[in-house]
Amino acid sequence: MDERITLDYGSGGKKTARLIEKTILPALTNPFLGELGDGAILPGAPELVFSTDSFVIDPLFFPGGDIGKLAVCGTVNDLAVCGAEPKYLSLALILEEGFPLADLERVMASLRAAAEAAGVQVVTGDTKVVEKGRGDKLYVNTAGIGFLKYPGLSPRAIREGDAVLVSGTVGDHGTAVMLSRSGLLQGELRSDCAALNGLCEALLSSGAAVRVLRDPTRGGVATTLNEFVEGTPLGIELDEGAVPVRPQVTAACELLGLDPLYCANEGKLLAVVSEEDAGRALAAMRAVPEGRDAARIGFVTGDCPGKLVARTALGGRRVLQKLTGAQLPRIC
Repeated sequence: MDERITLDYGSGGKKTARLIEKTILPALTNPFLGELGDGAILPGAPELVFSTDSFVIDPLFFPGGDIGKLAVCGTVNDLAVCGAEPKYLSLALILEEGFPLADLERVMASLRAAAEAAGVQVVTGDTKVVEKGRGDKLYVNTAGIGFLKYPGLSPRAIREGDAVLVSGTVGDHGTAVMLSRSGLLQGELRSDCAALNGLCEALLSSGAAVRVLRDPTRGGVATTLNEFVEGTPLGIELDEGAVPVRPQVTAACELLGLDPLYCANEGKLLAVVSEEDAGRALAAMRAVPEGRDAARIGFVTGDCPGKLVARTALGGRRVLQKLTGAQLPRIC
């Protein structure tokens, strides 16, 4: 490994995985952490799911949300995709000396509104202040506890022939934040930041055979789908033309040299479901506002073990690997 940490290690892609596998897991190894899910089913209390996340986004306020809303939605979503009903959050704030109190009040109001909308409560927390120049305005950590309702969701449950679904347009969050950061944002492009517990509940209660759920945040859709099949005898074939992408996102990505499939999302759901239940699953997702643009985008195959292969609009095929490098640093 490199002798010093670079931004690449926070990308959610190859170097993040390498850092976890080579440095973090060996120091803390246990079977619960080793699952590397979005949350952990607690040993001795299998009805509880626990998750934690930190937020370092720049800028703090962006079209469609802010760091407060993002912190709530991010942890709620990590619990929901584990099959849990999110209930309780902790909140830790690291403030830089000189941060405007009015901005903190604005963040807290947004955080409260997001928690109320998601049906969760902030029940404990912590506040620290660091010297000016030793932080960057505000960092937030949230941890969450939920009650497990739908056990068994795991990439290990995926079977050949399964359908791959996405709940809506991809790349909205990463593109909106990057354009806002650069001062180029124009028009109506907004982050998709949203709590997905209602969408997960609608899908999981529909009777469809759901194998695994994930919210494709850092690293985007392509990195998350790679994580489903890496090191297995199965692969995923993605129909690139079926992936819903807003025209504004396509144009912005072309301008910035980005790929929407690797752009972060904060309000989208990836689901792998049985082929025979794909229609039912799509109907359940589309009945919820957060899933109204849900689409089938691919299938699980035995033809490309451990790989994600995209079928292009021109009929060609290309291998999509995990994100390499920091395409969009400080995106969540």
